[in-house]
Amino acid sequence: MSSSAPLGQLLLTGVPGTELDPETAARFKKLQPGGFILFGRNIKSPEQLRKLIDDLRDLSDIEPFITIDQEGGRVSRLRLIGSEPPNAQALRKKGDLKLIERHGILTGQILRMFGFNLDLCPVLDLSFDDEADNSLKGRCWGTTAKEVIHNASVFNMGLRGEGILSCGKHFPGYASAECDPHHELPVINKTLEEMEADELKPFRALLPDLDSLMTCHSHYPCWDADRPRWPASLSKNIITGFLRNQLAYEGLVMTDDLDMGAVLNEVTFEETIRACIEAGNDLAMICHRVELVEKAAEVIATLPNPVIDDALVRIEAAKKKIKSPYGWSMDRFKEIDGQIWDLRVDTLGLEEAKNLSVEDGKRSPVELY
Repeated sequence: MSSSAPLGQLLLTGVPGTELDPETAARFKKLQPGGFILFGRNIKSPEQLRKLIDDLRDLSDIEPFITIDQEGGRVSRLRLIGSEPPNAQALRKKGDLKLIERHGILTGQILRMFGFNLDLCPVLDLSFDDEADNSLKGRCWGTTAKEVIHNASVFNMGLRGEGILSCGKHFPGYASAECDPHHELPVINKTLEEMEADELKPFRALLPDLDSLMTCHSHYPCWDADRPRWPASLSKNIITGFLRNQLAYEGLVMTDDLDMGAVLNEVTFEETIRACIEAGNDLAMICHRVELVEKAAEVIATLPNPVIDDALVRIEAAKKKIKSPYGWSMDRFKEIDGQIWDLRVDTLGLEEAKNLSVEDGKRSPVELY
């Protein structure tokens, strides 16, 4: 991808509805975003979802990332039109690697059927407390680094084997967060040595087998003591200094959603976009304020050419791995969806499988968008 590629390639944007209205289509056609992320608001039926993705690809001059959060349990966007896969916690408690492998394979198959090419998982955070209100409930592959590595590796291999790119998240780790970053900025007061002892181990182990990495919105004084309340997703010390230089990761890096409270409450929009790319991210993720994507591209245009060029090179390298969608078949969708239901039953048992993921009293923002 040459340096003349549209600056929209550095943006991963949400989509307003279940179909492309003329204004949105014109905006995306002109901007040429690097990718699109879909949520529950974009899903009405299997046929509608495939058409929306085909339309997004048709208006893109450069093959876009088409991504979604399809983890399992409450973070399963496709459960709106099909079966809900078991979550990571249920699968790791079951303790059967064959079930985890099936989950990865079936997730890859159903995503590729719709035209997705990137899944925003596996979650590589540890669960120090399965009941903690830090956005991770039910989403973690283990309570120790060894367990996360063991289980997430199997899922990751199954997913990628079906031609879907993976994304390890949330670097460098939400495990010790005491609040939900969808609402406010967590501050994690751990030393680097303490981070290395637990949270960083899964990332170190899986980096060679991940297609991309997502940076999180916690503040880590061990890296940014001189910048109080500065999110990791905007931190040059963490992304370039540590991830790129010390861990030697040369792959695609994207921010978590920049529309989350942890960022919105702390940093202006212009500073957020400028800082996240200067820090070493390749894709700035704007999930909900889609009307600001042109403004984001204008901010990116003010950055030094080497910063933009490096990001474009990494985006191009990742896009070379994208696989084409399968031909659409409603019968095949139903077949895969039935196998996902069988996986749910085999993991949870029939009676528990009938109970979908609805938390008493509160549903996290991770499942509402």
